[in-house]
Amino acid sequence: MSKDLEVTWGSKYKNLIIRNLKGIFGIVVLTIAISTAIFSPFIAPHDPYKQALDQRLLPPCWQSGGDVSHVLGTDHLGRDVLSRLIYGSRVSILVGFSAVFFPGIIGITLGLLSGYYSRYLGAVIMRIVDMFLAIPYAVMAIAVITAIGTGLSNLILVLTITRWAHYARIMNGTVLQIKGQEFIEAANARGNSTLRIMLRHILPNAVPPILVLATLELAFMIIMEATLSFLGLGVQPPTPTWGLLASEGREYLTVAWWLTTFSGLAIVITVLGANLLGDWLRDTLDPRLKI
Repeated sequence: MSKDLEVTWGSKYKNLIIRNLKGIFGIVVLTIAISTAIFSPFIAPHDPYKQALDQRLLPPCWQSGGDVSHVLGTDHLGRDVLSRLIYGSRVSILVGFSAVFFPGIIGITLGLLSGYYSRYLGAVIMRIVDMFLAIPYAVMAIAVITAIGTGLSNLILVLTITRWAHYARIMNGTVLQIKGQEFIEAANARGNSTLRIMLRHILPNAVPPILVLATLELAFMIIMEATLSFLGLGVQPPTPTWGLLASEGREYLTVAWWLTTFSGLAIVITVLGANLLGDWLRDTLDPRLKI
């Protein structure tokens, strides 16, 4: 019996450690990415825009022909790949967080209203949400950005337009579950105003699923920015972004593998960190997973 109990507790703590490791890894990766984006002017060893055609397509320093002053090599115009990768994090992280914040504000507000006033206003809002969710987001993003033009602000606007409905859907379902509970009825009985009930009692209890969604959406937004920039519909040259670096290197893939490899690794590691952090938050905040 004691051995069975020891195995059970050992398995429990093992699972707990694995869950925490996921969260730690995600926090560390995002902290490094954000710090790199903020302090890129102090970290980058070279000017990311400076061209040196006599040093074009230098391989990484550990390969034959590489230069230690260009650790990750140079691109087709002689620009330092490491510096452009560091500066590229600024746009990718800025777009990622902006495209989480603005759709989140819109979706949470509309989801809160539609869940609380579910009879008429909620029905109208959720039909609009259904319409947005019915259209493939990639098609909508490409169509809108083609119509309004490229650029950083337009890219954030497009991602806001295409993703707010996901927050509204999650928020609506969460509010519908919360507003029927006894403490909401007690708040109504005490004469609390509708605004106070929504902001003081419902919204704080709806934060956990929204927080998990926002973390997972951050990873998705980084991928979407990279995809649109790769297609030439995002931020335009010479501003470096991870997606644009991968796009510029595809023409030299057979002779300069480093141009796309390192930008791709930056995207993969950052997205993996955000996803693992989202999984950890879900495991931590969802009481059903603790049973």
